Amino acid sequence: MKTRLTIAVDRPTGRIHREIYGHFAEHLGRCVYEGLWVGEESSIPNVQGIRRDVLEALKKLNVPVLRWPGGCFADEYHWKDGVGPRESRRRTINTHWGGVTETNEFGTHEFMLLCELLGCEPYISGNVGSGTVQEMQEWIEYITLESGSSMADWRRANGREKPWRLKYFGVGNENWGCGGNMRAEYYADVYRRYQTYVRHYGDNRVFRIACGANAGDYHWTETLMREAGRYMDGLSLHYYTVPGTWMHKGPATGFGEREWFATLNKALVMDELIRKHAAIMDKYDPEKRVALVVDEWGTWYDPEPGTNPAFLYQQNTMRDALVAGLTLHVFHRHCDRVRMANLAQVANVLQSVVLTDGPKMVLTPTYHVFEMFKEHQGAERLDCAVEATACGPAEFPVPRVDASASRSADGRIHLSICHADLEDSVDLEVVLDGAPGACPCVTGRVLTGPAPDAHNTFEAPETVIPVPLEEIQLDKGSFRVRLPAMSVAVVEIKVT
Repeated sequence: MKTRLTIAVDRPTGRIHREIYGHFAEHLGRCVYEGLWVGEESSIPNVQGIRRDVLEALKKLNVPVLRWPGGCFADEYHWKDGVGPRESRRRTINTHWGGVTETNEFGTHEFMLLCELLGCEPYISGNVGSGTVQEMQEWIEYITLESGSSMADWRRANGREKPWRLKYFGVGNENWGCGGNMRAEYYADVYRRYQTYVRHYGDNRVFRIACGANAGDYHWTETLMREAGRYMDGLSLHYYTVPGTWMHKGPATGFGEREWFATLNKALVMDELIRKHAAIMDKYDPEKRVALVVDEWGTWYDPEPGTNPAFLYQQNTMRDALVAGLTLHVFHRHCDRVRMANLAQVANVLQSVVLTDGPKMVLTPTYHVFEMFKEHQGAERLDCAVEATACGPAEFPVPRVDASASRSADGRIHLSICHADLEDSVDLEVVLDGAPGACPCVTGRVLTGPAPDAHNTFEAPETVIPVPLEEIQLDKGSFRVRLPAMSVAVVEIKVT
């Protein structure tokens, strides 16, 4: 099947914010403990308690920002339980996720260390649901104040002389649900109160993010923007891709053609949600000062059989790779308003980029999409038009080909392509509108698998990995490429 794609190489339309490629780590299941933190005494190789293999894998993604400690866990987390000597930290119960004991071994110092090692910005979610204004104020003070208070003295006594830089702070999480079951009108007032005490100390400036809507709750966005918009820098949005229902989400593997297209179709609902929430935000903020922060997104299936259902552990397949690619493309298209997004979650929970089992680690297809797409981070977005038919059943249509293009500071163009067809390859003609007439230099990689639910395991870790894109034919001002069925590709283009 032939398809045509045109890139306007001389018409940038905005900048793709690096933070769109952010991640999320919650005290949930084996995400933090075992996934990120093993402790300094572990036989698993680690850097001051952070497992080395996961750290090195995440470094290759150029992770721009990491959100922590929740999620629902954030609104029952009391930060003072997680500082000081680990052996004397208070033990609590994780009431949201399985009723397991929370040792608080991984706290503020450990999280900030992880962010320093990754070279990423920390994004902390504060406790509004069960915490106090004073507790939130003192946390900011502990982290960012140089000296002169008991909190700054306590930080130094706990081993950190200089304050950290903290750019992003969320004032609560899902306060319409697990964060307090609040009404929008009530939370708007609560937010106004709490954010007052998220202070700027020294030259540190905190980007305050208000709890935003659950999926299509437009009343929440309307209320928050009207009543509290002038007090916020960002407003969050949460949306998960669920192929079935919340009670019966469907399996992560062993699914059929209908589930493949239902999942991709529902992933693309993200575009509608952003458009409608952004229209409300535009009414109150036409200058687009307030960022839309999609700080929880990804696929959500039934937990893997034989695992603790409260731990939300699921396998990751080519279907998830397509969801990741399609969703990132949506964020690119809305880069005027979407300035951060955080995939849920980084390890062993939901749509993870890494899975671990004791000393073993495996990279998922979603990991490879983030690694391939990292060239888009901070680049200028270019207009990219695709002339393609839809595929899938009538109830769940999906674009056969979806694409996004950007230009980096050194002039290289990167084109990412999602091909959703389950059976047929596609012959794609790419026209470089506005480019010189000479033949471009084109290279690329493609990610695909032998089946829709192809995935990587600890025994077979390279079933789904990027490989060179071989079938490229060059012409003056254009080129042709053949993409296999169910694939994600990234092409680098150099024009002279």
